[in-house]
Amino acid sequence: MSKTVCTLTAIADLMYQDLSVRKVLVIAPKRVAESTWATEADKWDHTRFLTISKVLGSRDKRERALAARADIYVINRENVEWLITHFEDRRIRWPFDMVVIDELSSFKSTKAIRFRKLKKVRPLIKRIVGLTGTPAPNGYLDLWPQVYLLDQGERLGKNFTKYRDDYFLPKARNRTTIFSWAAKPGAEEVIQDKISDLCLSMTAADYLDLPERVDVTIPIELPAKVRAQMEKLERDEILKLEDSVITISTAATLTNKFLQMANGAIYDDDHGVTELHDEKLKALKELTEEVDSPLLVFYAFRHDLERIRRQFPEARTLDKPEDVDSWNRGEIRMLLAHPASAGHGLNLQAGGSVVIWFGLTWSLELYQQANARLHRQGQQRGVIVHHLIAKGTMDEEVMKALTIKDYTQSKLIDAIKARIEAYGGKKEDV
Repeated sequence: MSKTVCTLTAIADLMYQDLSVRKVLVIAPKRVAESTWATEADKWDHTRFLTISKVLGSRDKRERALAARADIYVINRENVEWLITHFEDRRIRWPFDMVVIDELSSFKSTKAIRFRKLKKVRPLIKRIVGLTGTPAPNGYLDLWPQVYLLDQGERLGKNFTKYRDDYFLPKARNRTTIFSWAAKPGAEEVIQDKISDLCLSMTAADYLDLPERVDVTIPIELPAKVRAQMEKLERDEILKLEDSVITISTAATLTNKFLQMANGAIYDDDHGVTELHDEKLKALKELTEEVDSPLLVFYAFRHDLERIRRQFPEARTLDKPEDVDSWNRGEIRMLLAHPASAGHGLNLQAGGSVVIWFGLTWSLELYQQANARLHRQGQQRGVIVHHLIAKGTMDEEVMKALTIKDYTQSKLIDAIKARIEAYGGKKEDV
C-alpha cells in the first residue's frame, strides 16, 4: 500500500510547507532501515530532496550519523534503547519532534525494553505515526502498547492490566497461571470504536489491482521411523538417538522439537544437529524442477538453512542490501530467507512470484509480511505460495493457528475500514 512514500510525502509537506516539523526519527527493522527509506525517497521527485542519515552500525558510526545535518534519521529498532540512553547520559534534550515507527506491531509487548524506553520519552514527541500491516497479530491484547504510543493512554487507558481486565477474560489457565485471554462479549467492537478516529486501515485488495495469489499445500509423508520417534518423545519426554539425547522440559519445547522433526532435523541437548529425514528437501527439489521461476524460500531453523544450502549450493541469502538488487534483477534462482529478517519492508516483487514455506512460523505477523514481499504493489505476475506440510504433525496445527489469528485481525481491519468509509462516504475518496 506504499506506506513508506505516503509517510515521506507527509514529512516533506509538514517540514517544508507547514513548517510544523523540524526533525524526524524513523524506527524500522534493520534491513528496512539500511535501504528501504533512502531508496524510496530517491525514487520520487517530490521526496528526493529529503536528506536521510542512517543511524546504523558501530557506536562510533551511529554517533556520527546523529551529529550529521539531515531531515530524517533512520535507526533500527534494536538500537532504540541505546539512542534514548545516549541522550539521557549526555543530558541532551530529545531532539525529534516527529517519530515514525515502521512496523508498529514490533512494539506490541509491554515488557520489551524498546517499548518502555520509547514510552519514557513519548511526552516529548509532538507527532507520532505508526505503520503496520498486522496491527493485532495475536489478538486484541496486542493493541494496547501500540495505541498507547500514539495517544499516551487517552483511548484504551494508561494501564495495560486494567485494559486487559476491562476487556478480556482468562481463556486457558491452571491454578496460578493464566496462559491466554479471550475478549469479553462485545469488547472487540468497543475497542474498535475507541481507536477508530486515529487508525486508518486500507487493504490492498480494495484499492489495488493485485495479481491473483494462490495458496498451495504440498503434503509430506514422513517415514514410519520418524513418526515413531515423535510418539516416543511425546510419551517419554526423552529421545535417545545414535549419538545424542533430546529431553523435554515444557510443552513449548516439545512443540518446537516437533516442528524441527517435521522439517528433517533436530537439535539435541548439546545443541548438536541430528538429521532424521530429507522428505521436505525432496519436495523442494521437485518444485525447482517443476517451476520455471525464481523461488523465495522461507526456512524456520538454522539447520534448515544449512541442509538446503548443501542440497542447493547455488542458493543465496540476504546478507547485504546489494543482494536485494541482485534478486530483483533476476540473478538469483533461489533466495533463502528467515521470516524474521526478511518479513518487513523489503521490495522483492520484481525478482519472482513463487514463495515456498519450507518451515512455518507461529507468528501471523511474520507469515503475512513475508508473503507480502512478493504479493504487493508492482508485482506483474500471479503469486503462488507453497506450504510444505508434514502430514499428521505440528505443521498442520500451525496452519490452523495462522488461519484463526488471521480471522481475528481481519475483523479489526474491516471494522476500522468501515468507519473510514462512513466518514468519507466512499472508499475511493479515502
